[in-house]
Amino acid sequence: MARTPTADSSGWFSFDQRDMTVFIFVMSLSGLQYAVTEVIPEFDVGPLEVGVGDFIFIPIVLVLLFRTFWAALAVPMGEVVFEDILLGDFNGLGVMEDLLLVSTCFFFAALLFRDPDNRVQLALVVLIAEGLNEFLAMFVDIGKFYIGVEELEAVPGLPESIIVLEGVDFVVQMVVTGIIFGVIPALYLYPKLHGKIEPLMGMDPYRGTPGGSMLEGVSPKAALLVLVAFPLAFAFEAAEEAGYGLNVVWEPEFMDVYGENFILVPIAVAALVALAVWGIAKRRTA
Repeated sequence: MARTPTADSSGWFSFDQRDMTVFIFVMSLSGLQYAVTEVIPEFDVGPLEVGVGDFIFIPIVLVLLFRTFWAALAVPMGEVVFEDILLGDFNGLGVMEDLLLVSTCFFFAALLFRDPDNRVQLALVVLIAEGLNEFLAMFVDIGKFYIGVEELEAVPGLPESIIVLEGVDFVVQMVVTGIIFGVIPALYLYPKLHGKIEPLMGMDPYRGTPGGSMLEGVSPKAALLVLVAFPLAFAFEAAEEAGYGLNVVWEPEFMDVYGENFILVPIAVAALVALAVWGIAKRRTA
């Protein structure tokens, strides 16, 4: 029997065959967009690198459609599997920041989404998912720099410059990733997919609460999850910067051996996995 997880039920964390299918499907599509954005060049504007961070509309729309914690966790796992590992740039502790922050922020944003027909609410949820993740990651990066540079205060103005640069980068990412490649395409894609893709995965479309307030999705447990994820992410990054020897590194240098065209491999693998899961889900539903 199909089910629709709600913010007030254990469906968010239950795990069965449908959840496994959704997890692999979201992971492969998220990995695909991460690999594609890796190909797109960045441009230097002074000390800043401006480029397409992520096509965030793909993973956030999928999380809002399937509404499980495992769908949110699959988003950073897509980067780990199809970008870090396949491109040979995996760091055991380094990936924990994204695993904790991205999955938690996407999950928290999905909890706030109460009315699927409310386009303003949809836009706000996308901005919250990206903004909360970027905001927490910004403080992790600042703290990581303070830990990694012992003589930070020896350079006049350096601490202030770091904070300013991180703040400017936050604004740029919110405009480029959050609005241009987040809100705008999500406003088109979510209504197109809502009610069509969920049944193929054995789930009922989320009907929500017409006119429901986003505040209804806020719960002490959800807030606690965010508050726990942030210090944990910082702790893992601090351990990496301090060089405690806990890192599990996988750097076979595929790119150096096979050239830049090797980046097409994770793109192809992610696309094939997504198509395979889609085909299996359609046959199972039929």
